[in-house]
Amino acid sequence: MNTSVAVTFALIVLARITDMTMDTVRTAAIVQGRRAFAASLGFFQALIYILAIAKVLLNMDHHVYALAYALGFALGTYLGIAVEQRLAFGLQVASLFTRKGLELAKALNEAGYRVARVETHVRDGDMTLLYVEVSRKCAPKLIRDASEIDKDCFCVVNDVRVAGYAARNLSSKAAPHEKPTRPIPRAPMKTE
Repeated sequence: MNTSVAVTFALIVLARITDMTMDTVRTAAIVQGRRAFAASLGFFQALIYILAIAKVLLNMDHHVYALAYALGFALGTYLGIAVEQRLAFGLQVASLFTRKGLELAKALNEAGYRVARVETHVRDGDMTLLYVEVSRKCAPKLIRDASEIDKDCFCVVNDVRVAGYAARNLSSKAAPHEKPTRPIPRAPMKTE
């Protein structure tokens, strides 16, 4: 392999790493509804992709370029996931199932978390379900904080795609495409 082929090999790998890293972050941005960010990443990602694939397809006599393309794809996917996890855009809602509801809710509120508390009953007795709004970056810390207070606390974390306050989104009239809601039918009560 001569110097020109080796340099081109390295450039194709670097181009694909950049392209796939951007593509992975762009895909996460699409899922989270970040349209402008996803579109701008898509522009540059597509430009880099076209340059890399053109170099490979125009030089098929050098089979190592196809290997460089595949290697860059794999490394870029791996790096893209790492970058996206590091950036950790977005919000999550953590559902904490605990038997120490008041204590845990108070401690989390004092630590600055937004907490909603629901008392519930499970087959093993009473339990508290705490819903906690948290940024993706802070979710691991929340789980650590909760487990320090209740080591038996069970946590489920869900991504939030759209968040807001219902009162701000209410309108007095239904949108034209929405059907009016009807009350839920109830079974007639039996009288004897």
